[in-house]
Amino acid sequence: MEMSRIPLRTHIIRPGEDIVAVVSRYTAGIAEPGDIICIGESALAIAQGRAVQPQKVKPRLLARCLCKFPDPEGSLATPAAMEMAFREAGTARILLGAAAAALGRLAGRRGDFFRVAGRHLAQIDDIGGTLPPYDDYIVLGPAEPHKVVERIKATLGIDALVADVNDMRRADILACTAPHDPAELQRLLADNPFGNDDQQTPLVLLKPLPAAR
Repeated sequence: MEMSRIPLRTHIIRPGEDIVAVVSRYTAGIAEPGDIICIGESALAIAQGRAVQPQKVKPRLLARCLCKFPDPEGSLATPAAMEMAFREAGTARILLGAAAAALGRLAGRRGDFFRVAGRHLAQIDDIGGTLPPYDDYIVLGPAEPHKVVERIKATLGIDALVADVNDMRRADILACTAPHDPAELQRLLADNPFGNDDQQTPLVLLKPLPAAR
């Protein structure tokens, strides 16, 4: 499957905006059946009001302790971000995840925390993890992305997906209506065509090349 990728520059998406209306506005006259509109998970989460100022978060003692163990470059390395993980997953799941991570490291294995505590916690962007003015916020993963992409398809008639993509060539497809192999979609997005800084391109339109239509 070969597709061209068209990053779409948008305004700065704000909490409370209808992401379907945003997609409609920036794909008008461009998108057609067979295309896939890709939405960056942080932009969707911000529209859903899932961005939190860290100074308004009061971390519990456990959060202050456990945040010292993740990679300092990771998403849960501050007390406030770890506190939000507790609120998202619950104390029991976080403690089980921490225990699994400790045992996994003894075995030379990484990633057990998220496998046990919940993959959705890996979608949390800590301070500095997204574009201004939200680089001073903790941005949680989006809520119910499957319902969002289904609503986009029903409203606009084009397939949609929500992706968590970073600059380390990792792309996770959180929800998708297109009948394509998820591994192929991950390959198309692995080099992060989304612009998370001053590019302001949280939407990427995938278009099948003429021979593929």
